[in-house]
Amino acid sequence: MSVAAAALGVSPGAVAAPGEPDGPRDARSELDRLYTEAERATEAYNRADERAEELREEIGAAQDRIARQQERVNTLREELGSLAGAEYRSGGLDPSLALLLSADPDEYLDKASALDRIGSRQAGELSRLRGALRELGQERQEATADLAELRRTREDVADHKRTVERKLTEARRLLNALPEGERAAWDRAARSARDLPPPGGTAAASGRAAAALAAARSALGRPYIWGANGPHAFDCSGLTQWSYAQAGLSLPRTSQAQRTAGRQVPLSQARPGDLVTYRADASHVAIYAGNGQVIHAPRPGAAVRYDPVDMLPIASVTRP
Repeated sequence: MSVAAAALGVSPGAVAAPGEPDGPRDARSELDRLYTEAERATEAYNRADERAEELREEIGAAQDRIARQQERVNTLREELGSLAGAEYRSGGLDPSLALLLSADPDEYLDKASALDRIGSRQAGELSRLRGALRELGQERQEATADLAELRRTREDVADHKRTVERKLTEARRLLNALPEGERAAWDRAARSARDLPPPGGTAAASGRAAAALAAARSALGRPYIWGANGPHAFDCSGLTQWSYAQAGLSLPRTSQAQRTAGRQVPLSQARPGDLVTYRADASHVAIYAGNGQVIHAPRPGAAVRYDPVDMLPIASVTRP
């Protein structure tokens, strides 16, 4: 409540407590709360979606490894079959080798004592087959675990998506119910009561940071769409990730992960191109533009824009 009140430029006591009659300030505070919760859910959605993509890649790689390992197992068994055929032609197949070549791998691999009754060459081939089958089994177990995690992660993605959509639907309903003047007042309060100075006034960024800042500036005016990471629409971490991608640096997808994607510096030492994360949970992120300003994707209905660096409680400043 205090955060919402500070954003509106009023004292905490001036904001109606829950259960009191609705009024403009109640509606504005509720809008702040809904958009904040929607943004947190959006970052949770981004995090789950990123993990799902990682798992899909891991599963694809595991399937390739399993196919190669299965081919190796088949080759080793063919080689052992050749050895068995040669032994049969030279005087009969040792019963222990026949057992080890049975259709059930567990049956013959468990009969390790039989290795004492066959030749060293056969023992070496069987030992390699044993190792290959163990690796194949481990790969299959890991792939099965990844598939189970992927199913859970997809469920998380769907849950977070429903949460975001519900919060945004509530926020749109509240916003549309506000008189036009109150709606404009809420938007001004969400930005800041003070006028923004023109960009500049801070040591110019160089290299990668300058390229990322230039990309962010090129996105000014493009819409906020939750879950979007460019080039035509963005959420907050999508904008910073896309901006640095244009500079050749791959950032994590979420604001929480971006917070640790570099060296943290004091706000007093912030340079253009640094990442500024907000709130204790780092659920919002912007790119510092210099002269006390950031560029960010604020919320649904608001385009990418400049705002004061202190528009929200600052969690950290990170230099990628």
